[in-house]
Amino acid sequence: MDSTVDLKKLGYDAAIASQNLALASTEAKNEALANIASVMKKMKSFVLEINAKEVVEAQERGLPAPMIERMTLNDSRYQDMIDSIEKLISLPDPVGRILDGYTVPSGLSIMRRTVPLGVVGVIYESRPNVTVDIASLCLKSGNACILRGGSECFKTNLTLYEIMEEAIANASLPHNSVNFIKSTDRDLVNQLLTLDEFVDVIIPRGGESLHRMCAQHSSIPVIVGGFGVSHIYVDSSADIERAVKVIVNAKVQKPSACNALDTLLVHRGCAVSLLHNLTPELAKYKVLLHVHGEIADFLKEYPYLTKCTPDDLNTEFLGMQMNIVLVDSINDAILHIRKHKAIHSDSILTNNLENAELFARSVPSACVYINASTRFTDGGQFGMGAEVAISTQKLHVRGPMSLDALTTYQYICHGDYLAREK
Repeated sequence: MDSTVDLKKLGYDAAIASQNLALASTEAKNEALANIASVMKKMKSFVLEINAKEVVEAQERGLPAPMIERMTLNDSRYQDMIDSIEKLISLPDPVGRILDGYTVPSGLSIMRRTVPLGVVGVIYESRPNVTVDIASLCLKSGNACILRGGSECFKTNLTLYEIMEEAIANASLPHNSVNFIKSTDRDLVNQLLTLDEFVDVIIPRGGESLHRMCAQHSSIPVIVGGFGVSHIYVDSSADIERAVKVIVNAKVQKPSACNALDTLLVHRGCAVSLLHNLTPELAKYKVLLHVHGEIADFLKEYPYLTKCTPDDLNTEFLGMQMNIVLVDSINDAILHIRKHKAIHSDSILTNNLENAELFARSVPSACVYINASTRFTDGGQFGMGAEVAISTQKLHVRGPMSLDALTTYQYICHGDYLAREK
């Protein structure tokens, strides 16, 4: 264990900071965010240089290609981080909103008002943008945060944290508003998961194993999400030409994303036409197709082909691979989706309104799409700005978690020196 990191003190400092952050004005929070964006612009070349070195090290260590893709920063991704901060500044403050109010017969006036969660612990892998996005979201929502990034991107994450630390120091927010665990010691993760004296919620950002580990070992509430097998069902009534465009987008636009297409379900009635038009487009990107059963007969000429195993249907590929399965009806498609980890993002392509409604009401996913790519599942595309995570659970929040999801509420009860009579 790294003896230089006193996690209990880190938690205590974050808890104290959260008490002051809860009182911070919108102007003070926006000032800190503007400072972060400004310093990040100045430090762009320095951060990209550090990240490039870590990417080379990851390649030399033979880390998986999807992980390397996620950890890589470039001009566009770096600008996206700055843009997300500036978008946050323009968004309304989620703290202090009155949700409802009423007076009961006793004379007690009751008001429900939004308040910050407190201290948010975030454990994440690969993506350095998470460091900036989550810290910024927590600041705007009045929460302190404790960040623990993956070892493969430690130097990039630490540099981004130090940039934010400098920016916050020149604003009027508490010094320990944003905290970073400056060690790759895995035992510190276990410590963080049991720091319930100071931390109010744990949010994992990574693969299924990370989420399961946090849920199993944490004494703090965990918001589970960010994984799941994404499906697209092509109904017999679908517009084939337009469907092809959506399918290709869902698979190749960002294959390492958690909302990228994993399994394509094709109605038997349109299989010949769809695959005739789709496979040349997928071949351009060398997408490996895992084919199940008789669907292989339709794809004999496709150059990148393998048989689909039962495990493949439960696999989140995070790369240029996907399953193709033939189904006889929309009900078969729905049953397949329910069986194979449909908790994240799933879509139907159809011109049949009844089938669209049936699909939307039957699929258990956090985000259900009708005639749209699954790739839209994130806070920016939903008009929420940057996101903390994609929640696939059913309590507190579901889908993209942005500012509002980082608040809870309290009841403010007013009386005129009121005592309960019975």
